[in-house]
Amino acid sequence: MKLKSLLFATVCAMAAGDYAAADTVEIQEWLVPWESSRPRDPFVDQRGRVWFVGQRGHYVANLNPETGEFNRYDLELGTGPHNLIVGEDRTIWYAGNLKKHIGKLNPATGQITKVDMPHRRAKDPHTLVFDSKGDIWFTVQHGNFVGKLHKDRQFVELIEVPTKKARPYGIVIDSKDVPWVVAFGTNKLLRIDPVNMQLDEIELPDEDSRPRRLVITSDDSIWYGDYALGFLGKYDPATGRISQWVMPSGEDSKPYGMAVDKNDRIWIVETGVTPNRFVGFDTATGSFITESDIPSGGGSVRHMNYYEAAGEVWFGTDTNFVGRARVH
Repeated sequence: MKLKSLLFATVCAMAAGDYAAADTVEIQEWLVPWESSRPRDPFVDQRGRVWFVGQRGHYVANLNPETGEFNRYDLELGTGPHNLIVGEDRTIWYAGNLKKHIGKLNPATGQITKVDMPHRRAKDPHTLVFDSKGDIWFTVQHGNFVGKLHKDRQFVELIEVPTKKARPYGIVIDSKDVPWVVAFGTNKLLRIDPVNMQLDEIELPDEDSRPRRLVITSDDSIWYGDYALGFLGKYDPATGRISQWVMPSGEDSKPYGMAVDKNDRIWIVETGVTPNRFVGFDTATGSFITESDIPSGGGSVRHMNYYEAAGEVWFGTDTNFVGRARVH
């Protein structure tokens, strides 16, 4: 089903840099010992260990930020792990992007169990996210699906996106267990009814928009980074209203990795500038509040996770670092 937005407003059409930035946030990075392995998508477990995948190195690893120690679990050569998440039982789930499976790693034993994709075109599981029951929703970018892994049955259910080459990318779950997805190959957001598995497409006003990542604030508003046009956008599901703010670096910003903290502040990285910039946005005031250079340059920060217990945002970089921003 295709839905049109009801209202649209560019609520902050300022020139790049036309805002008063607050102090920069503290950013610390750890150089990953395996060269050019593209560490990405860190996720902090219950013990404070930081888990991440090496997309080019074909591994799952963790970092102890207190000691700087790294530990590595090798995957099958050519797996191309794209993303991971950590369950409440400390099980590691990763997207085997180049091997058409979702993998489950038991850190205690190193044992890996694989759940294969049930369709030949679902060749590249992409980003994983838990719902409230612990089941896993995920995107399949080039296969053009959104999927659900029923963990108890180890069963994968796929929903095909009606728009060709939509490239479903970032995915999040709202407070009602509704999955929301950005379609990076189009100017659309996707919403899925978790009961009947119906997928709705919501068009953004500009055909040139290319949303890449998204987050949800406590009021279930959908916030996305427009990678092509350099906006931070907001979609209100209750009214259909779409608002957008020009990123500090404007059209060159290429906003990519995103996270939201307990205070509904949004953290987003501008990857179109060198060094990449870690930018904060206060949703209460509708204003950008801080901008910090990533020390290693970043290359591209592709995905981020917020660790509420310590008030930290964690990210990986194409420059081979795992990074932490203290946002408290």
